[in-house]
Amino acid sequence: MRRKDPLSKRWKPKCSEEASPKQFSNGEIRQMIVPLLLEQLFIMLIGIADAFMVSYAGDAAVSGVSLVNMFNTVFIYLFTSLASGGAVVVSQYIGSRNRDMAALAASQLLMIAAVISFALTAVSLIWKEPLLKLLFGRVEQDVMDACIIYLRISAYSFPAIAVYNSGAALCRSMGKTGVTMVISVLANGINIVGNAIGIFVLHAGVAGVAYPSLISRVFSALAVTVVCFSQKYEVTYRLRNIFCWNQKMLGKILRIAVPNGIENGVFQLIKVALSSVTALFGTVQIAANGVAQSFWSLAALSGVAMGPVFITVIGQCLGAGDQKGADYYFKKLTRITLLFSIAWNILIFILTPPMLSFFALSAEAKELTILLVLIHNICNAVLFPYSGAIPNGLRAAGDVRYTMLVSILSTVFCRLLLSIVMGIFWEWGVIGVTVAMCCDWGVRCIFYQLRYRSGKWKQFQVV
Repeated sequence: MRRKDPLSKRWKPKCSEEASPKQFSNGEIRQMIVPLLLEQLFIMLIGIADAFMVSYAGDAAVSGVSLVNMFNTVFIYLFTSLASGGAVVVSQYIGSRNRDMAALAASQLLMIAAVISFALTAVSLIWKEPLLKLLFGRVEQDVMDACIIYLRISAYSFPAIAVYNSGAALCRSMGKTGVTMVISVLANGINIVGNAIGIFVLHAGVAGVAYPSLISRVFSALAVTVVCFSQKYEVTYRLRNIFCWNQKMLGKILRIAVPNGIENGVFQLIKVALSSVTALFGTVQIAANGVAQSFWSLAALSGVAMGPVFITVIGQCLGAGDQKGADYYFKKLTRITLLFSIAWNILIFILTPPMLSFFALSAEAKELTILLVLIHNICNAVLFPYSGAIPNGLRAAGDVRYTMLVSILSTVFCRLLLSIVMGIFWEWGVIGVTVAMCCDWGVRCIFYQLRYRSGKWKQFQVV
């Protein structure tokens, strides 16, 4: 006798069986979600340990690594956006049972990602000093030296990052999220062990941090590429499709990737602007905000991990021409995200006070940190599933311009302008910046829900 999933009734939208054909079982959806959540959690924990070890390389090394990582993040988001565009196209071809076109899309994604990443590597290496002086020209010389060393080494990893993201997009489009989880765990393990050796054994400073990152990223790229050539999967890379230029297929990928890249780029610029706003509020508030952001990132994991699941499931449904199924899973995945998000945010808030005891903060800063986490987690639990996860479903349908415009306008007029008004003019400080962020989520919720309910996302054609 088959055992029923105790949560299936809670997750199941109220609609008829005819209107919601089940292409994905609860077990299949769970197998996609759990590895993504564990992967993101592990990456975050490794990042914390990584930052802790880098601090032993000296203040100049910490500053140099931090500044260059801000520069590198722009490229990382570019590769992520490109991979997301490929994931939408591949998912829809998989849904339509067209393996040949899915393989062509995956192979072309790998090719264009490699071409762009090699070009960015060349630019970064040739003009590294002018670029760094343009961006961070006022820093002290020892910090600038650390920046140059770290960028010179980390730039070689751009192709590896792009290749890994392309392979991860293919694996996730097939629902093979466990593969990327295992590769990520191994790669991050290599990175943290390498950092320990580079800093504590070899005393190599910035280079002792940069080379392990390079090695771990190359490992990730090679591992996922080997997997994507494996014949045991339904869609694989094909050499003849990699070493060619298919204008039509690249156009389909870039139509999704470019708006997503613009959206992410604007968001990163606004984050930089907000850091300047936060810097006006004094040491206690700056410290509290910085620590709170670590807890915020941890709390957001549940919603972030659901993004690729929306792309895979909704993309495959629409690729199969199953609009009713796409609508069904839109509702089901949203309910799953909401349930996980509420439980996860409550857990993180409960753990916040005991975890704060390990931070060397003043009592005032700790109290402010707890308040910031409380505001964030309440709003993140109920708003982010709609403002952060649902737009991935819209993108999977090809509705990328709408999500881009909503994101950009909401980020500028809610997150940025309200942060200035509440934080500076109303003198709420970092509390105002936090409330503005929550208002940004609220506005996105309204517009994304209106778009979903209108059904216009069903009118787009990707493949």
